[in-house]
Amino acid sequence: MSEKSILPSRFLFYLITLSMFLLLLSSVFLLQFSTSSFIPRSVFKLILLNSTSVYIKANVKNEELCSSMDSQNDGPTLGRSWGTACHSSNSGKQMVGSFGQQKRENCDPDQALLRVYMYDLPPEFHFGLLGWKGKSNQTWPDVSKRNKIPPYPGGLNLQHSIEYWLTLDLLSSNTANIGRPCTAIRVKNSSQADVIFVPFFSSLSYNRHSKLHGKEKISVNNMLQKKLIQFLMNQDEWKRSSGQDHLIVAHHPNSMLDARRKLGSSMFVLADFGRYPVEIANLDKDIIAPYMHLVRTIPNGESAPFDQRPTLSYFQGAIYRKDGGVIRQELYYLLKDEKDVHFSFGSIRGDGVKNAGRGMATSKFCLNIAGDTPSSNRLFDAIASHCVPVIISDDIELPYEDVLDLLRVLHHCSFN
Repeated sequence: MSEKSILPSRFLFYLITLSMFLLLLSSVFLLQFSTSSFIPRSVFKLILLNSTSVYIKANVKNEELCSSMDSQNDGPTLGRSWGTACHSSNSGKQMVGSFGQQKRENCDPDQALLRVYMYDLPPEFHFGLLGWKGKSNQTWPDVSKRNKIPPYPGGLNLQHSIEYWLTLDLLSSNTANIGRPCTAIRVKNSSQADVIFVPFFSSLSYNRHSKLHGKEKISVNNMLQKKLIQFLMNQDEWKRSSGQDHLIVAHHPNSMLDARRKLGSSMFVLADFGRYPVEIANLDKDIIAPYMHLVRTIPNGESAPFDQRPTLSYFQGAIYRKDGGVIRQELYYLLKDEKDVHFSFGSIRGDGVKNAGRGMATSKFCLNIAGDTPSSNRLFDAIASHCVPVIISDDIELPYEDVLDLLRVLHHCSFN
């Protein structure tokens, strides 16, 4: 077999392995929504879920979250295996996830499913965007101590937080007192790696730092993208593969706008392909990952049965959109006066998320309609609310649909 035929096969193997790693990590977003998983509980205990730690400003009250997690923690199931814990704070309510604290030997990189080399980018590209300041020459927070990990901001920022989770997971893979499976392991030598991970919090950079302030002539977001391009182009790892084995998270549709074309040879982790030309992003090399839901997950025993939900279909959000999202206003005029249909304008401001969660939880069907982009976190909000999602979008690409029968997941989560 020629060398030319071997390389595509190896690349395909690494891409599939990487997709499975992301699938394992994001399974918690999909499977925790259901009170009765489509996977038998005895089998689910065997699934390798990473015990990644995170501090998140939540949209739910602390006691509601604790009640939800307590109802799940009847054994080594999802809530406990992910190591979720609750506590109250004098400064406010927070949702707190904790690392598994069991001792373990460091994973042997030769036994890992995926070996990942992560650049030690300066903090300004990642946790520095969260206000974290380490000691002199300290690149990463101490992930073995959860109070040392800076919180990821809540609100709409949270839906694109996969960049944060992946970075924490890789950092935890080299920390002895964190229990996690030997799936994706960070290696210190790039020649041992299957994939090169670029830890740039691009979605957070766009959300928080894309506007000019004071006398700035270039935004922090644009400046960081230019610095990232310069950094990567000077790395031997990039030069030897033209970046084809590099993984960059650009989950927010507007993230990496300035850099994506120059870095288009790399693998992107995206929410959809709505704002990308096909030569820059496509299914041959890139990965579609889930949004994180914003509404609270309905705990065991609190979900109204399907036939007892008073609202037939539900949509609340921006109605007047452009391009593919024009369908929203057409549906609004058709459905706004229909009996048992809730179709109205809404936003995240005030109690917008809480009200949307209540509305979805009392509805049979939840409309997931294309907006400025083909996808949105509404699909995952619907699953969290046990509301049957109705996808109305021409160009949507569902997460991991080549390896996961997502329609089966949606059907089961919604009707159980």
